[in-house]
Amino acid sequence: MNVGFISLGCSKNLIDTEVTIGMFKNNNYKIVNNPEEAEILVINTC
Repeated sequence: MNVGFISLGCSKNLIDTEVTIGMFKNNNYKIVNNPEEAEILVINTC
């Protein structure tokens, strides 16, 4: 399954997003940069 991420807000969100991306990768999800290709879109905000 394709997963995309959008991180908004402070630099702490970027770190949280990177950790979450790693968790998804460890569970065999494919990370995509284009939101239109994502079946799941995670938006991280403050």
